Amino acid sequence: MPHTFILIPGRTAKQGVGISEGKFKDGYQSETRTLQVAPADMQRLSLREGDSVRLKSEWGEIEVNVAPAKGDELPPGILFIAYGDLSSRLMGGDTHGSGMPTSKGIDVELTPVGQ
Repeated sequence: MPHTFILIPGRTAKQGVGISEGKFKDGYQSETRTLQVAPADMQRLSLREGDSVRLKSEWGEIEVNVAPAKGDELPPGILFIAYGDLSSRLMGGDTHGSGMPTSKGIDVELTPVGQ
């Protein structure tokens, strides 16, 4: 059963360090392929760190591993993923003349994989 969330992609410090090593190295890839979830949502959905989930927006669908957000960095109902090839698949193509598609506040459905 899918659960509705709001996805907020963005940049992370760890991603910035990883890019200096290269986008195809483990550090950068790991950062862009991990979905951060509020600890309360992890508990509510019986998710553990490393579990796989499917995210679906009106533009695309991806599968990623989850990790709990630190402390109170994310309120329940909000998800975070670092910008990368996977997060881009969930964004529409309209850039509204800015050259960058809307990437904040994307409505997504989250479905745990294998539960």
